[in-house]
Amino acid sequence: MKASLLVVMTGMCLICLMHACTRHEIQIAPVEVKPIHITIDVNVRVDKALDDFFNDLDEQEEELDRGPSQKK
Repeated sequence: MKASLLVVMTGMCLICLMHACTRHEIQIAPVEVKPIHITIDVNVRVDKALDDFFNDLDEQEEELDRGPSQKK
């Protein structure tokens, strides 16, 4: 029993030692850095400003249509 355990342990040690003797090479390629161009769309702000402007005009028009006796 001791002899078979010794053979198994020796085999495992050899496998571990052979695995530890491998070589790994890593090639590092140069990295290219380019500038980033960002375009921001501001249509939302302009659209909201136009809505606010025209809503004010619509309210004034409604007041004129209602007449002076029917104001809020």
